[in-house]
Amino acid sequence: MTHASPTHASPTHASPTRAPALARPRAVPKPVRRDRTGPSLLRSGGAAVGLFLGVRLTGTAVLALVAHVAGRDPLRLLARSWDSVWYLGIAAHGYGHDLPSHDPGPHSDLAFFPLYPALLRAVTALTPVGGGAAGLMISWAGAAVAAAGIHAIGTRLHGPATGVALVLLWGLLPHAVVLSMAYTEPVLTAFAAWSLYAVLAGNWLWAGALAAGAGLARPNGFAVAVAVLAAAGAELWRRRGRVSPRLWTGAALAPLGWTAYVLWVGRRRGDLFGGYFEVQRRWGSTFDFGHGSLLFLRSMLLHASRLVFPMALVLVAAATVLYALLLLDRAPLPLLVFSGVLLLVVLGGSGFFECKPRFLLPAFPLLLPPAGSLARTARARPWHATVLVAALAGLSYVYGAYLVVYAHKPL
Repeated sequence: MTHASPTHASPTHASPTRAPALARPRAVPKPVRRDRTGPSLLRSGGAAVGLFLGVRLTGTAVLALVAHVAGRDPLRLLARSWDSVWYLGIAAHGYGHDLPSHDPGPHSDLAFFPLYPALLRAVTALTPVGGGAAGLMISWAGAAVAAAGIHAIGTRLHGPATGVALVLLWGLLPHAVVLSMAYTEPVLTAFAAWSLYAVLAGNWLWAGALAAGAGLARPNGFAVAVAVLAAAGAELWRRRGRVSPRLWTGAALAPLGWTAYVLWVGRRRGDLFGGYFEVQRRWGSTFDFGHGSLLFLRSMLLHASRLVFPMALVLVAAATVLYALLLLDRAPLPLLVFSGVLLLVVLGGSGFFECKPRFLLPAFPLLLPPAGSLARTARARPWHATVLVAALAGLSYVYGAYLVVYAHKPL
């Protein structure tokens, strides 16, 4: 039995000026909504980088004031302190120079990875600036690129407010003065941040290529390759082996930088697989599962020491707690692996205990839990967040100036 309805009327009743009644009505097109995620990310990223540069410029101004009072040249302190001198020497004269030392042996410049000296040579060749100024240019540019990558990761995971807070906390770490010096940490962090972002975005070729660059920047740069390989392995397991060739290519690229330099040093020293590690041993840097660190801690507790060593101990302990919070927060696997490897190297390695907080500067994912808390506090209680940031800035600026001008300890 059929049911009559207005939409099924006989065609004889249709007006010649109208469409046939049996024809389906045209769907009204919906207005096109433009995706504003990209421009929004660019705007908030620009603000985050500007904020980072602002806090670091302020810190540099404080350091310059303290150095002036102490009768020191702030530019020389920033450009030619400790490891900076080694990198400048490699850039100018190449590898093959040792510093005589009997504890535990001669210090070779082969311990320093080649990317930063290569960048120094390129900048000094293309511009009229000297080595020290070139080093500062590279470090400041690397720090800005790193800040943009850190913001992109924080924004991707938890929104723009957390992304900005993450960059701010990274720029106000007690050892953040290193980000304003001619050191390699800013360059390593730039490669690491964007490699990890590429992993999160599924761009395996970029992830692998940037991880290879990180491996050429610093000895602990291999942590980026380990994170990429771990993420690739997890993706391979999840998809039961049915993955894009780009994943295989990115995973193959990731460890190439670090491995190539270690093997090159080994070949040069006459021990392909052990030569580089012998160079590090003569610097007093070995991985002994924390035995050397425990001995140093015992000595520090039994004998009076300067502020640098207790502060380093507090910062390493804080990093350990932050990693536990990152685990509880169920952060993405590559961030957990990257931060975990950096923390393991610090906890298990011996030598230069006062440098351990600097080695943790690239481990920015550790700051994700406090960055989230800071972003929520800024929304609910802006005045509390302002006081907290001011306190962190005061500690960072004063302690950073003390480290560079007065501490006389390796950074």
